[in-house]
Amino acid sequence: MYQEERMLKIVDYLQLHKRISVDDICEFFNVSRDTARRDLVKLEEHQKIIRTRGGALLPTLDHELTRNYKERLLTVSAEKQIIGQIAANMVRDGNRIILDSSTTVQACAERLHVQECSVITNSINQADVLSEKDGVSIHLLGGRLQKEHRFVYGSSAIATLSRYFVDKAFVGVGGISLHGLSINHEEDGMLKHQMMKQADQVIILADHSKFGKNLSYRFADLYEVDIVITDRLPDPAMLDVFRRHDVEIIVP
Repeated sequence: MYQEERMLKIVDYLQLHKRISVDDICEFFNVSRDTARRDLVKLEEHQKIIRTRGGALLPTLDHELTRNYKERLLTVSAEKQIIGQIAANMVRDGNRIILDSSTTVQACAERLHVQECSVITNSINQADVLSEKDGVSIHLLGGRLQKEHRFVYGSSAIATLSRYFVDKAFVGVGGISLHGLSINHEEDGMLKHQMMKQADQVIILADHSKFGKNLSYRFADLYEVDIVITDRLPDPAMLDVFRRHDVEIIVP
């Protein structure tokens, strides 16, 4: 196995288990302790891990989550674009849908091609993208504006949202684990949960890096989810959790 492959698997392991030892790496990949240490040094150089005595752990603060919305849009990955395309293909003519304020969900909005559709969103970016599409009716929720991340939130937004019923809600997450769905912004999480409650079908958009993560605010449980669209299947343990909660996984 090449070093790059081991490094990816080490990060995948850390996202599930939070820490790994040099002995673990030697056992999992049948390599020497010197090779294991070199892998950790390189991962630390790429700011993927924090090295500890005898091993490593994930950084406590994910750089992706500290950047504002415009900065994150500049680096939307090919994986997120593929996820967005799959999500857009699930929208049918005449559907009423909710789109939240995540960049992966914006990839869905950009690829939405229907003759007629009604969209509720708390994202000023989503509303702007959809305003260019004929046949799409847009309801932008009112409330306080979170300027850096470009979403509307607050009690008035939640109260308005609670009066609507939709066919599908497309929701992005910061983390998804056996403990549920999580995000770093409590106000965003509260609105996401209300979006899920208003939908006949809840569809989570999450690339593989989100699996095994628990961020600061848990906003929903897995039993509230119908479908997860992702770019890569999670590990067997996470797959088993999804099956137990009747969550369908869709990959390219």
